[in-house]
Amino acid sequence: MRDYLVRATGFGGHVRAFAARTTEVVEEIRRRHDMWNTAAAAMGRTLTATAMMGAMLKGEERISVKIRGGGPIGQIVAEANAKGEVRAYVSNPHVHFELNDRGKLDVARAVGVNGTLYVVKDLGMREPYQGSSPLVSGEIGEDFTYYFVVSEQTPSAVGVGVLVNPEDRAVLASGGFIVQVMPGAPDQVLNDLEQRISKLPQVSRMIGEGLTPEQMLERILDQPKIGSRMEITFSCTCSEEKVGEVLYSLGREELSGMIDEQGEAEVHCHFCNQRYHYDKEKLQEMLGELKQ
Repeated sequence: MRDYLVRATGFGGHVRAFAARTTEVVEEIRRRHDMWNTAAAAMGRTLTATAMMGAMLKGEERISVKIRGGGPIGQIVAEANAKGEVRAYVSNPHVHFELNDRGKLDVARAVGVNGTLYVVKDLGMREPYQGSSPLVSGEIGEDFTYYFVVSEQTPSAVGVGVLVNPEDRAVLASGGFIVQVMPGAPDQVLNDLEQRISKLPQVSRMIGEGLTPEQMLERILDQPKIGSRMEITFSCTCSEEKVGEVLYSLGREELSGMIDEQGEAEVHCHFCNQRYHYDKEKLQEMLGELKQ
Protein backbone atom coordinates (compact mmCIF):
# COMPACT_ATOMS: atom_id res chain seq x y z
CA MET A 1 0.00 0.00 0.00
CA ARG A 2 1.34 3.41 -0.97
CA ASP A 3 1.37 6.35 1.41
CA TYR A 4 -1.56 8.74 1.09
CA LEU A 5 -3.95 10.92 3.03
CA VAL A 6 -7.65 11.60 2.80
CA ARG A 7 -9.86 14.52 3.75
CA ALA A 8 -13.32 14.01 5.19
CA THR A 9 -16.19 15.59 7.08
CA GLY A 10 -18.51 14.08 9.67
CA PHE A 11 -21.21 14.76 12.24
CA GLY A 12 -23.31 16.58 9.65
CA GLY A 13 -20.44 18.82 8.56
CA HIS A 14 -19.59 19.99 12.08
CA VAL A 15 -16.24 18.20 11.99
CA ARG A 16 -13.51 18.06 9.38
CA ALA A 17 -10.77 15.43 9.46
CA PHE A 18 -7.59 14.23 7.82
CA ALA A 19 -6.01 10.80 8.08
CA ALA A 20 -2.75 9.57 6.62
CA ARG A 21 -0.55 6.56 6.11
CA THR A 22 3.14 7.56 5.98
CA THR A 23 4.96 4.25 6.50
CA GLU A 24 7.04 4.21 3.32
CA VAL A 25 8.08 7.87 3.52
CA VAL A 26 9.12 7.63 7.17
CA GLU A 27 11.09 4.45 6.46
CA GLU A 28 12.91 6.12 3.56
CA ILE A 29 13.94 9.05 5.74
CA ARG A 30 14.95 6.70 8.57
CA ARG A 31 17.12 4.71 6.17
CA ARG A 32 18.73 7.78 4.63
CA HIS A 33 19.80 9.02 8.06
CA ASP A 34 20.39 5.66 9.76
CA MET A 35 17.97 6.73 12.48
CA TRP A 36 17.64 4.72 15.66
CA ASN A 37 14.21 3.64 16.85
CA THR A 38 13.15 6.46 19.16
CA ALA A 39 14.50 9.14 16.83
CA ALA A 40 12.61 7.57 13.92
CA ALA A 41 9.38 7.58 15.94
CA ALA A 42 9.75 11.25 16.86
CA MET A 43 10.54 12.21 13.28
CA GLY A 44 7.71 10.09 11.87
CA ARG A 45 5.10 11.53 14.20
CA THR A 46 6.18 15.07 13.36
CA LEU A 47 6.29 14.43 9.62
CA THR A 48 2.85 12.83 9.63
CA ALA A 49 1.24 15.79 11.39
CA THR A 50 3.06 18.21 9.09
CA ALA A 51 1.92 16.31 5.98
CA MET A 52 -1.71 16.62 7.08
CA MET A 53 -1.26 20.32 7.83
CA GLY A 54 0.18 20.67 4.33
CA ALA A 55 -3.06 19.22 2.99
CA MET A 56 -4.85 22.20 4.54
CA LEU A 57 -2.94 24.50 2.18
CA LYS A 58 -3.43 25.11 -1.54
CA GLY A 59 -1.45 25.81 -4.70
CA GLU A 60 2.24 26.46 -4.08
CA GLU A 61 1.86 27.10 -0.36
CA ARG A 62 4.28 25.36 2.02
CA ILE A 63 4.59 24.66 5.72
CA SER A 64 7.63 24.14 7.92
CA VAL A 65 7.48 22.75 11.45
CA LYS A 66 10.29 22.83 14.00
CA ILE A 67 10.23 21.22 17.42
CA ARG A 68 12.87 22.15 19.97
CA GLY A 69 12.32 20.45 23.29
CA GLY A 70 15.77 20.43 24.82
CA GLY A 71 16.11 16.65 24.59
CA PRO A 72 19.01 14.62 23.16
CA ILE A 73 17.40 14.38 19.73
CA GLY A 74 17.97 18.11 19.27
CA GLN A 75 15.78 19.80 16.70
CA ILE A 76 13.10 18.07 14.61
CA VAL A 77 12.32 19.74 11.28
CA ALA A 78 9.58 18.71 8.86
CA GLU A 79 8.31 20.38 5.72
CA ALA A 80 5.33 19.75 3.45
CA ASN A 81 3.39 21.38 0.67
CA ALA A 82 -0.16 21.22 -0.65
CA LYS A 83 0.83 18.48 -3.12
CA GLY A 84 1.76 15.86 -0.53
CA GLU A 85 5.53 16.30 -0.93
CA VAL A 86 7.33 16.01 2.41
CA ARG A 87 10.80 15.85 3.95
CA ALA A 88 12.22 15.82 7.49
CA TYR A 89 15.29 15.35 9.65
CA VAL A 90 16.44 15.44 13.27
CA SER A 91 19.66 16.94 14.60
CA ASN A 92 20.79 13.70 16.22
CA PRO A 93 19.42 10.58 14.51
CA HIS A 94 21.23 8.18 16.85
CA VAL A 95 18.88 8.38 19.83
CA HIS A 96 17.09 5.42 21.38
CA PHE A 97 15.78 4.54 24.84
CA GLU A 98 14.04 1.60 26.41
CA LEU A 99 10.22 1.51 26.21
CA ASN A 100 8.39 3.78 28.63
CA ASP A 101 6.01 2.58 31.35
CA ARG A 102 3.22 2.34 28.77
CA GLY A 103 5.24 -0.01 26.58
CA LYS A 104 5.79 2.64 23.91
CA LEU A 105 8.90 4.22 22.46
CA ASP A 106 9.96 6.98 24.86
CA VAL A 107 9.61 9.86 22.41
CA ALA A 108 9.09 12.45 25.16
CA ARG A 109 12.46 11.58 26.68
CA ALA A 110 14.16 11.97 23.31
CA VAL A 111 12.38 15.21 22.38
CA GLY A 112 12.29 16.87 25.78
CA VAL A 113 9.43 18.84 27.27
CA ASN A 114 11.00 22.24 27.89
CA GLY A 115 10.64 23.82 24.51
CA THR A 116 8.46 25.06 21.69
CA LEU A 117 6.68 23.90 18.56
CA TYR A 118 7.14 26.42 15.74
CA VAL A 119 5.05 26.61 12.54
CA VAL A 120 5.85 28.75 9.50
CA LYS A 121 3.46 28.83 6.55
CA ASP A 122 4.51 30.32 3.22
CA LEU A 123 1.17 31.46 1.85
CA GLY A 124 2.60 33.50 -1.01
CA MET A 125 2.20 36.77 0.84
CA ARG A 126 4.84 39.35 1.68
CA GLU A 127 5.42 37.89 5.14
CA PRO A 128 4.93 34.22 6.08
CA TYR A 129 2.50 33.20 8.80
CA GLN A 130 4.32 32.26 12.00
CA GLY A 131 2.83 30.54 15.01
CA SER A 132 4.16 28.71 18.03
CA SER A 133 3.14 27.06 21.28
CA PRO A 134 4.94 25.51 24.24
CA LEU A 135 5.43 21.76 24.29
CA VAL A 136 3.05 20.10 26.72
CA SER A 137 4.32 16.52 26.69
CA GLY A 138 6.99 15.95 24.03
CA GLU A 139 4.83 13.13 22.68
CA ILE A 140 4.18 15.15 19.48
CA GLY A 141 0.47 14.41 19.02
CA GLU A 142 -0.54 16.22 22.20
CA ASP A 143 1.82 19.06 21.32
CA PHE A 144 0.18 19.58 17.91
CA THR A 145 -3.25 19.42 19.56
CA TYR A 146 -2.22 22.19 21.94
CA TYR A 147 -0.74 24.22 19.07
CA PHE A 148 -4.03 24.23 17.15
CA VAL A 149 -5.97 25.39 20.19
CA VAL A 150 -3.50 28.06 21.32
CA SER A 151 -2.09 29.42 18.07
CA GLU A 152 -4.88 28.84 15.55
CA GLN A 153 -7.86 28.83 17.95
CA THR A 154 -9.17 25.62 16.41
CA PRO A 155 -10.35 22.85 18.77
CA SER A 156 -8.55 19.77 17.44
CA ALA A 157 -7.43 16.25 18.23
CA VAL A 158 -4.19 14.97 16.74
CA GLY A 159 -3.19 11.31 16.86
CA VAL A 160 0.10 10.13 15.36
CA GLY A 161 2.06 6.93 15.77
CA VAL A 162 5.06 5.01 14.47
CA LEU A 163 5.85 1.32 14.92
CA VAL A 164 9.52 0.38 14.53
CA ASN A 165 10.98 -3.12 14.25
CA PRO A 166 13.25 -3.48 17.33
CA GLU A 167 15.58 -5.83 15.48
CA ASP A 168 16.47 -4.07 12.23
CA ARG A 169 15.00 -0.58 13.01
CA ALA A 170 12.74 -0.68 9.94
CA VAL A 171 9.53 1.35 10.17
CA LEU A 172 6.65 -1.11 10.10
CA ALA A 173 3.77 1.36 10.38
CA SER A 174 3.34 5.12 10.51
CA GLY A 175 0.32 7.35 10.23
CA GLY A 176 -2.13 9.57 12.02
CA PHE A 177 -5.20 11.75 12.01
CA ILE A 178 -6.23 15.35 12.68
CA VAL A 179 -9.84 16.03 13.65
CA GLN A 180 -11.10 19.61 13.94
CA VAL A 181 -14.40 20.92 15.23
CA MET A 182 -16.03 23.67 13.19
CA PRO A 183 -17.44 26.81 14.86
CA GLY A 184 -20.96 26.39 16.19
CA ALA A 185 -20.79 22.62 16.66
CA PRO A 186 -23.31 21.37 19.28
CA ASP A 187 -21.99 20.10 22.60
CA GLN A 188 -23.35 16.64 21.78
CA VAL A 189 -21.00 16.46 18.80
CA LEU A 190 -18.04 17.30 21.01
CA ASN A 191 -19.03 14.68 23.58
CA ASP A 192 -19.60 11.98 20.99
CA LEU A 193 -16.32 12.80 19.24
CA GLU A 194 -14.34 12.68 22.50
CA GLN A 195 -15.80 9.28 23.35
CA ARG A 196 -14.99 7.85 19.94
CA ILE A 197 -11.38 9.07 20.07
CA SER A 198 -10.90 7.82 23.63
CA LYS A 199 -11.80 4.29 22.52
CA LEU A 200 -9.38 4.18 19.60
CA PRO A 201 -6.45 1.77 19.66
CA GLN A 202 -2.96 3.23 19.19
CA VAL A 203 -2.54 4.75 15.72
CA SER A 204 0.54 2.64 15.00
CA ARG A 205 -1.46 -0.48 15.87
CA MET A 206 -4.30 0.46 13.52
CA ILE A 207 -1.90 1.13 10.66
CA GLY A 208 0.07 -2.02 11.49
CA GLU A 209 -3.12 -4.09 11.32
CA GLY A 210 -3.74 -2.77 7.83
CA LEU A 211 -6.39 -0.15 8.44
CA THR A 212 -6.55 2.44 5.70
CA PRO A 213 -6.89 6.18 6.39
CA GLU A 214 -10.53 5.89 5.35
CA GLN A 215 -11.14 3.09 7.85
CA MET A 216 -9.52 5.09 10.65
CA LEU A 217 -11.87 7.98 9.97
CA GLU A 218 -14.87 5.65 9.91
CA ARG A 219 -14.05 4.81 13.53
CA ILE A 220 -13.77 8.47 14.50
CA LEU A 221 -16.54 10.23 12.56
CA ASP A 222 -20.29 9.87 12.61
CA GLN A 223 -21.71 9.73 9.07
CA PRO A 224 -18.26 10.26 7.49
CA LYS A 225 -18.08 11.72 4.01
CA ILE A 226 -14.72 10.89 2.51
CA GLY A 227 -13.46 13.62 0.20
CA SER A 228 -10.29 13.88 -1.83
CA ARG A 229 -7.28 11.60 -1.60
CA MET A 230 -3.66 12.66 -2.08
CA GLU A 231 -0.48 10.62 -2.34
CA ILE A 232 2.33 11.42 0.12
CA THR A 233 5.86 11.26 -1.25
CA PHE A 234 9.36 12.10 -0.08
CA SER A 235 10.73 15.04 -2.06
CA CYS A 236 13.85 17.09 -1.39
CA THR A 237 14.39 20.40 -3.12
CA CYS A 238 18.19 20.25 -3.11
CA SER A 239 20.13 19.63 -6.34
CA GLU A 240 23.65 19.97 -7.69
CA GLU A 241 22.51 23.01 -9.66
CA LYS A 242 21.22 24.78 -6.52
CA VAL A 243 24.37 23.92 -4.56
CA GLY A 244 26.46 25.31 -7.40
CA GLU A 245 24.47 28.54 -7.27
CA VAL A 246 25.25 28.82 -3.55
CA LEU A 247 28.98 28.42 -4.20
CA TYR A 248 28.88 30.97 -7.01
CA SER A 249 27.11 33.39 -4.68
CA LEU A 250 30.09 33.32 -2.30
CA GLY A 251 32.01 35.51 -4.71
CA ARG A 252 35.58 35.43 -6.01
CA GLU A 253 37.37 36.23 -2.76
CA GLU A 254 35.69 33.62 -0.60
CA LEU A 255 35.83 30.94 -3.29
CA SER A 256 39.51 31.63 -3.85
CA GLY A 257 40.16 31.38 -0.11
CA MET A 258 38.33 28.04 -0.03
CA ILE A 259 40.62 26.72 -2.77
CA ASP A 260 43.79 27.92 -1.02
CA GLU A 261 42.85 26.78 2.50
CA GLN A 262 40.81 23.61 1.97
CA GLY A 263 41.37 22.62 -1.64
CA GLU A 264 37.83 21.28 -1.86
CA ALA A 265 34.25 21.87 -0.75
CA GLU A 266 31.45 19.65 0.47
CA VAL A 267 27.84 20.72 0.95
CA HIS A 268 25.55 18.52 3.02
CA CYS A 269 21.75 18.58 2.75
CA HIS A 270 20.22 17.96 6.18
CA PHE A 271 16.95 16.70 4.73
CA CYS A 272 18.00 13.98 2.27
CA ASN A 273 21.54 13.44 3.66
CA GLN A 274 23.00 13.93 0.18
CA ARG A 275 26.55 15.25 0.06
CA TYR A 276 27.78 17.32 -2.89
CA HIS A 277 31.56 17.25 -3.26
CA TYR A 278 33.61 19.73 -5.29
CA ASP A 279 37.32 19.02 -5.79
CA LYS A 280 39.98 21.66 -6.33
CA GLU A 281 39.77 21.39 -10.11
CA LYS A 282 36.02 21.99 -10.11
CA LEU A 283 36.33 24.95 -7.72
CA GLN A 284 39.04 26.51 -9.90
CA GLU A 285 36.78 26.07 -12.91
CA MET A 286 33.99 27.88 -11.08
CA LEU A 287 36.38 30.63 -10.02
CA GLY A 288 37.44 31.08 -13.64
CA GLU A 289 33.80 31.47 -14.68
CA LEU A 290 33.32 34.16 -12.04
CA LYS A 291 36.22 36.17 -13.46
CA GLN A 292 34.66 36.26 -16.91
